Amino acid sequence: MTSPAESAITLFGADWCRDCIRTKKQLDELGVEYTYVDLVADPSAADVAKEISGRTNIPVVLYPDSSHHVEPSNADVESKLRELSLI
Repeated sequence: MTSPAESAITLFGADWCRDCIRTKKQLDELGVEYTYVDLVADPSAADVAKEISGRTNIPVVLYPDSSHHVEPSNADVESKLRELSLI
């Protein structure tokens, strides 16, 4: 896995995870660029997500300011994107 870009959002998720699918769809619909790290295709990336969040829950959304959300609601994501002037 490449390291997340400093100016980008990174979403760690899996295709079987409903919250991951929902968050991915939200970012797509908002037209926000992000890097998707598929934990099914790259299981070792789960360790990176756990290092970031301290938890094993997904999705993990890593923001450009180095903050993160774990299992965020759509409102949480939208609020953070507005705070960062990304939408």
